[in-house]
Amino acid sequence: MRFATLLMLMVSASWVLADEASIATGKKLYGQTCIACHGANGRGAIPGVADLTKRDGALAKSDDELMKNITKGLQNPGSMLAMPAKGGNPTLSDADVQALLVYLRSEFGS
Repeated sequence: MRFATLLMLMVSASWVLADEASIATGKKLYGQTCIACHGANGRGAIPGVADLTKRDGALAKSDDELMKNITKGLQNPGSMLAMPAKGGNPTLSDADVQALLVYLRSEFGS
């Protein structure tokens, strides 16, 4: 019984550390790739850029859809601006995009 409890605590702790690492990586990537358009507060630094803080905004989408939007780019209807693939940073890997999502949801998600 004690072993099972200890094992459960260890697994839980490793998930928390993984999330913290993803958040830190995502925050760094956001600062390097996304902040110029979305701003430090996530509300959009330029007209036509998605406000990441809106309850029914971009972060209301599923992770799969957001991964696709970030990876392939996105043109919102009615917006003159398009988000380029990988936010214009071709070096972003799928793991980087996943870390960005973890950060975005922790920082701007409602």
